[in-house]
Amino acid sequence: MLRLPPFELLRPSSLEEARSLLVEHGPGARPLAGGTDLLVNLKLGSTEAQTLVSLAAIPELCGIREEAGELVIGAMTPLAQVAASEVVRSRIPVLAQAASVVASPQLRAMGTLGGNLLLDTRCQWINQSHFWRAALGFCLKKDGSKCHVVEKGKRCVAAASNDTAPALLVLGARLVVLGAQERSMPLAELYSSDGAQHLTLAADELLVEVRVPLPEQSARSTQHSAYGKLRRRASIDFPLLGLAANLELDESKTVRAASLAAVALSAQPLSLPKVAAALLGVETSGAQLERAIVAAGALAQRRLKPLDNIPGDAWWRREMVPVLLGRTLRAALSDTGPVNGDPQ
Repeated sequence: MLRLPPFELLRPSSLEEARSLLVEHGPGARPLAGGTDLLVNLKLGSTEAQTLVSLAAIPELCGIREEAGELVIGAMTPLAQVAASEVVRSRIPVLAQAASVVASPQLRAMGTLGGNLLLDTRCQWINQSHFWRAALGFCLKKDGSKCHVVEKGKRCVAAASNDTAPALLVLGARLVVLGAQERSMPLAELYSSDGAQHLTLAADELLVEVRVPLPEQSARSTQHSAYGKLRRRASIDFPLLGLAANLELDESKTVRAASLAAVALSAQPLSLPKVAAALLGVETSGAQLERAIVAAGALAQRRLKPLDNIPGDAWWRREMVPVLLGRTLRAALSDTGPVNGDPQ
């Protein structure tokens, strides 16, 4: 039986108190949001902490509001609340869709938006018990010096598996982070390419909120978005591949702007500007659309190179790239997302 190791649990009531506790307790302290990822990893021994600083009693970290043309979402806002929010569903549906397909209803009720963005990278060689990993001599991500995915690899390739990250990337989201000073940063700058150290936040920094520019809808311009998730089961599972699409159409239904992003391929969610560029100028009401989708899918398949780091053969996941991209783009244009579950 896997058991939680002993740790001290602290319950601050303000952001300033939470950060001071992280500073006071040093590298052995970790912030605790919903706990759906961190507590499991503590049981597995794939991460360690002597002190957990709970953020549950800090009211300013939870909630959704409109402010100065942006939607502001607190880092501790439950994923279930994000998925159900009328303003999120109507103004930035790709985020509501991504939040709605994370894990299961129970886990979405506990898990938070900030926690999903900060989700630890995953690999079939690390998300195992300590006993299992010890039998193989551990790995680059923790306790070992060998990568079991890439022979002679020197950098951990555990995969980012957070569904909401690509959705927020295509929306141009920014993060507000509290450290010694408060700062704002683009979401893309949160992640690094090393699966063992995949976040750029300092140990004493806290994610406070996510700020998303709200698109303007008019007769001259409309926004359409969707999230597509490939997984073996229609619930619970982490993505084998996740794709987010955000398209802006002009009054003639021609693609004026496009943004695409992917997850579950490498240690960081990936923006796909060159693939998105293949959709620009495409008339979405004619045969040109299908040709453009096929071309974009072929380009995405050449650029995205899945590894055998998570369950699901890499060759099969690569074959599914153009399939899932096509389904996601069609769902965006018809406002029928998310694309979820069945890999057939």
